[in-house]
Amino acid sequence: MAAALEQLLGDFLMRGLEEKIATKLLFGKGKVLALYFSAHWCKACQNFTPLLKDWYKKIRRSDSGKNNFEIVFISSDNEEDEFKEYYNEMPWLALPYVARDKKTKLARKFRIQGIPALIILDADAGTVITTSGVAKVTNDPSGAEFPWKPKLFSDIIKGKLLKNKVGEVDATTALNGKVVGLYFSAHWCPPCRAFTPDLIGVYSKVRAEGQDFEVIFISKDRSAESFAQYFETMPWLGLPHGDKRTEDLISLFGVEGIPSLIILEKDGSVVTRHGRETVRADPDGKEFPWYPKAMNMLTMDHVSQLNLSPCLILFTEGEESDIVKAQEALQATAEKEHQKGSEQELLFFYSNDDDFSDYLRDFTLLDDRNPLLVILDIPGRKKYIHPATEITPEIVKTFVEQYFSGKLTPEAIKT
Repeated sequence: MAAALEQLLGDFLMRGLEEKIATKLLFGKGKVLALYFSAHWCKACQNFTPLLKDWYKKIRRSDSGKNNFEIVFISSDNEEDEFKEYYNEMPWLALPYVARDKKTKLARKFRIQGIPALIILDADAGTVITTSGVAKVTNDPSGAEFPWKPKLFSDIIKGKLLKNKVGEVDATTALNGKVVGLYFSAHWCPPCRAFTPDLIGVYSKVRAEGQDFEVIFISKDRSAESFAQYFETMPWLGLPHGDKRTEDLISLFGVEGIPSLIILEKDGSVVTRHGRETVRADPDGKEFPWYPKAMNMLTMDHVSQLNLSPCLILFTEGEESDIVKAQEALQATAEKEHQKGSEQELLFFYSNDDDFSDYLRDFTLLDDRNPLLVILDIPGRKKYIHPATEITPEIVKTFVEQYFSGKLTPEAIKT
């Protein structure tokens, strides 16, 4: 994975506005790399950058960071002159501004939804240490716990959990041998209050079928009173309000918004980070524990995935025979891409003829012919439209191969 990351960054990076440095020098045993997504126009970035500069200098002076740590600035500035002015204040490396395609791929790979964002990486394995670098630097300005190697879920969750009408239970005992849903939510959040009854319904049905399933409410409520009022409506376990484990879990799983439902396998590994969408699509819990599929029927519940990653979509008339043909056309290529696991770059969907499909066509200015094969890169504001009127497995395979090889010409998504 380190080699793939090195390729994404390119052969050379900037050190100041004049000097270049070979990217390969940043990788190796014991090295840590941080990617700093930021921009001059962003007020929050302007506030955080001075803090990051002070922190960076401390780490670089330390024995552990002197030769083993570097930051790379990934600019979201609108103009190169803005980039130069902003970067001139920074003591670390930068991705050249002209490498816009690499910036887009890096933002896509690390699911950057907002800036500033600081991604901390193991530069030997190429794996993510934490996506919550901004919070880590803010909360640990001396770098005492740097590089913040992640703990296991089983270690973080140890201790007492709350259970209505029971009191406290031991987390390790209560969760042993169970699939676990981590429900990040709050009473003040309307989408949370709308989703909670749905989750209660699925939770009850799955448990009634004898499945080993438990949910933990991880509160973002602003007061203990709000927490108590909200938790009283829930049949599952909860972390006490203000518990330190809350921030540890948010950091471990990179939770950026609520409601969020993370589903964990019995061994603590992640089944899906899109539990909310998955549960809403399966209100009877028939597909528990909701392992990710190679392809899915496109619904409004997939908005977050559309906003985070390029998606291949085969639009259809929505008749049963059309859906079957779409599944057959997509199956082989979707399964091949799905086998990449966490490295999967392209998600696969087929559509029904419904209001959300119509809305998505309107939003991205697609025509209304069916079938219609497209790749929508909403984060990159690009779309790729295949001209074929009959979609076969071979057409899908070639279309995807050409997309990954850069042979397709995109059209801009104008909204």
